[in-house]
Amino acid sequence: MQEKIQLGQSDLRVTPICLGTMTFGEQVNEADSHAILDRAIARGINFLDTAEMYSVPARKETFGATETIIGNWLAARPGMRQKIVLATKVAGPSRGMPWVRQGDGMTADDIIASCEGSLRRLKTDVIDLYQIHWPERNVPAFGAMYYDPKLERTKTSIHEQLKAMDKLVTQGKVRHIGLSNETPYGVHEFVRVAEQYDLPRIATVQNPYCLISRALENGLDETMHRLGVSQIPYSPLGFGLLTGKYDAGGTDGPDAPKGARIASYETVRKQRWGRPEALAAARRYNALARAHGLTPTRMALAWCYTNWRVASTIIGVTSVAQLDEDLDAWGTTLPPELLAEIDKVRWEMRDPAV
Repeated sequence: MQEKIQLGQSDLRVTPICLGTMTFGEQVNEADSHAILDRAIARGINFLDTAEMYSVPARKETFGATETIIGNWLAARPGMRQKIVLATKVAGPSRGMPWVRQGDGMTADDIIASCEGSLRRLKTDVIDLYQIHWPERNVPAFGAMYYDPKLERTKTSIHEQLKAMDKLVTQGKVRHIGLSNETPYGVHEFVRVAEQYDLPRIATVQNPYCLISRALENGLDETMHRLGVSQIPYSPLGFGLLTGKYDAGGTDGPDAPKGARIASYETVRKQRWGRPEALAAARRYNALARAHGLTPTRMALAWCYTNWRVASTIIGVTSVAQLDEDLDAWGTTLPPELLAEIDKVRWEMRDPAV
């Protein structure tokens, strides 16, 4: 994969597919994780994404496990660090994870301390793209649909967050910054404050984006386009719903696939991906793919890979075989008539996994 994409207004140039790693340390052991990483590099991928809270589902026992696995992989391969663009994330307010940090906010000191921890685990001197995993302020996310001002909890302004990021950039510990699970307001405000006070400008936003979750098309896409911020979406396969593996047995019944993430973890099923409406919509898209001679996986990924809104698509896998399947979908073009049918399904079923 020779093509490289510029992220926002930064000097980062990445492949249009990024390897997400949140399964490393939970579903995937260290040896298999290293094999997946080796295969991704061999096939031309230069962009890796992780987070301090990984692996997922988040547990005290596996906090930081994914970064540690990646750090060990880098340490065993001299010269590899210079070949990749490495992204990680600082967790937002706790969301019931006291092992990440004490208290219910995300202070400037928290950002700096989290970065230091990530650098140690990753065994590197610099993070290429350091992202805020979810907003410090109250926003509807992870299945919540509506903004409620009564739930506001902000303790650290965007200005203060950016000043902490600026300190890390000035110290050479971070090259560029980004956001995740953000809203149009948040993107605008981070850019406005950065430009007003000469602070680091966000290069990217990492939000969910797939056939059953297209909410970013409701305004965030225009925001990012006009401000020159790149979208690096996660869950292009809708947490596995768009692979077709749940079409017959569902996500939580006795016939659900054994070992699959959404089938294995109750907390995941309670969020957006476990909604019956999400599975119903996924089944419609999967049937549409098969009717056009495509696997559901290939159609769902091709839809993301070729979408003008997407700079680099984050894929998550649990095996080398899955990785190869996802990478082999690159280059697939969906004909206009299929894209029109996809939009018809969306018009009818909307975005059940927002």
